[in-house]
Amino acid sequence: MSIKQPMAFVDLETTGASATKDRITEIGIVLVDEHGVREWSQLIHPQTRIPVFIEQMTGITNAMVEQAPRFAEVADEVEALLQGRLFIAHNARFDYGFLKNEFNRLGMAFRPTVLCTVKLSRALYPQYRHHNLDSLMERHSLTTRERHRALADAQLIHQFWHVLAENFSESTLNETVQQLINRSSLPSNIDPLLVHELPEGPGVYLFYGENDLPLYIGKSVNIKSRVLAHFSSDHRHHKEMSLSQQLRRIEWIETAGELGALLTEAKLIKRLLPTHNQRLRRKKALCAWQLQQHDDHLRPVLAWANELDFGVQDNLYGLYHSQRDAQKALRNMADQYQLCLSVLGLEKTAGNRPCFAHQLKKCQGACVGKEQPLAHATRLLMAMTKLKLVTWPYPGAIGIREGDELHVVDQWCYLGTAKNEADVHTLLADGRPAFDRDTYLILNKALKKSRVVLLKAN
Repeated sequence: MSIKQPMAFVDLETTGASATKDRITEIGIVLVDEHGVREWSQLIHPQTRIPVFIEQMTGITNAMVEQAPRFAEVADEVEALLQGRLFIAHNARFDYGFLKNEFNRLGMAFRPTVLCTVKLSRALYPQYRHHNLDSLMERHSLTTRERHRALADAQLIHQFWHVLAENFSESTLNETVQQLINRSSLPSNIDPLLVHELPEGPGVYLFYGENDLPLYIGKSVNIKSRVLAHFSSDHRHHKEMSLSQQLRRIEWIETAGELGALLTEAKLIKRLLPTHNQRLRRKKALCAWQLQQHDDHLRPVLAWANELDFGVQDNLYGLYHSQRDAQKALRNMADQYQLCLSVLGLEKTAGNRPCFAHQLKKCQGACVGKEQPLAHATRLLMAMTKLKLVTWPYPGAIGIREGDELHVVDQWCYLGTAKNEADVHTLLADGRPAFDRDTYLILNKALKKSRVVLLKAN
């Protein structure tokens, strides 16, 4: 690709920030090719009210767009202007997303090659922290008479391009542009321009296959980079190759932060049971050890979920999805702390015969009276301490603050995320779901560093 290829520097003004809900109020385009530079701009009737704060920021009022054409009336002209050109915009995901949605409403395909000048600035000027348009204006002495008007901002982007051409060699600029526009490695069944819609913040992403079969659910503090990472090496890993071949659709849910992403991921995996998620999929059984006195010895006894009230009972150790897992963990602990397999109930011995571990000198002899029951019980308690389930430390439900959201939790159960007081009441009224091991582990860690609001006492 040559830098001298036809280009379109694009900027939009809109009624808000959501490409699916809000609408375009103005389009500004600077066209550059071998014939020179020409400009095009047009106010657009958004078919909805422009909020007051948007009027104040852009200077575009509802009165100004009252007689303006709707997007449908200029769609063919806009498409013709952009056809075959490199689509260049500052925070291109925003401008591309709005135009794509407008064209989609009309049943028109819109698939330009897109270059984001925010990313271009970051790549070429990594020493700077800020790369918004105001920062570029100050840093590179860019000028305009009307900030936050579409054509004026498109002109600023064009000015920035000239700055780059003056400060970097054609080969450097060309190579950097090439890397940025070729960064998408999404599978062939996915629109490659989806890369410009993927958010760069925290949340959960969902992969679907044929017939909307859930394939995989993941979380990340940067959805876009994590989704692309799945396919950047799909030729090296069988799992990624399989996902790539089966994938037909990608969805995502943005969250206020990492905790929201973790909780949402765990909840969705257990509800949708995606085929490629094994670790967090729903397990029907759940059990824990309880310490009980049997004759002279303290012994772990396995108790199952239907017998327990997780989060309330104090005498619970470990969380397991099967008797086999629980016994394996106990055997490993016995080996590490030289505990007696017979006393622990893991091995049956006749009479006063020693357990097998004692014969291997891995048991201190509680099975044959060489070690006093109190001494064995003391070491057992020490060993089990690290597995002890924390009882719910609050009198009722709580909210964990994260950004503008409140994660509602009760007795280690995640009820959902609230954005307002009405959401909180609804979640509390719906009651608690079943206790979940993965959610408990997430919340137990999160509570040590989170802002908590007491919502309701039981």
